[in-house]
Amino acid sequence: MFIPKENRVAVFSYLFREGVLVVSKNPRSSVHPEIDGATNLEVLMLAKSLASRGFVRQTFSWQHTYCYLTDDGIAYLRRYLALPESVIPATHKKTVTSRPQSEEGGDGKSGGEGGAPSFRGDREGRGEYRRDREGGLGRGGGV
Repeated sequence: MFIPKENRVAVFSYLFREGVLVVSKNPRSSVHPEIDGATNLEVLMLAKSLASRGFVRQTFSWQHTYCYLTDDGIAYLRRYLALPESVIPATHKKTVTSRPQSEEGGDGKSGGEGGAPSFRGDREGRGEYRRDREGGLGRGGGV
C-alpha cells in the first residue's frame, strides 16, 4: 500500500514521541483520532510493517492493536527521522518521584512514636515464635 511521506513521518514521529501507539481495527475510518492527516488504515498498515520487522511489539485486545516501541525500533526511527541521541520516547523517560519526609525526621519505615507500625523493622520477638513447640513438620509432627 502506498502511504504518502508526510503521513508516514507523522505516524513515525508520534510513535517515537509517545513510545506507544493505539490503532483501532477499523480500516474504513477516515482519520486516526491521535494523528493528524493519516487515515486509520495507513496507521494500521505502518504498525503491521514495523511489527514484521521487529521494531514494535504488538498486543491485540478488544478490536484495538497496541504497539510498543522496542530498542531496535527506537534506533530505526531515530535514523529515519534524523533525531539526536538525546531525544528519547516518553515511555523510556525516568520519572523522578520525591517522597516527603515525615515530621519526626525518620525515614518513614520504622513507624516511630505516634505513627502507624510498619511491620518491617519491629520484629524483635519473632525469632522465638513457634520454637517452643514440640514436633516436626506436617500433620504427624515428627511422631
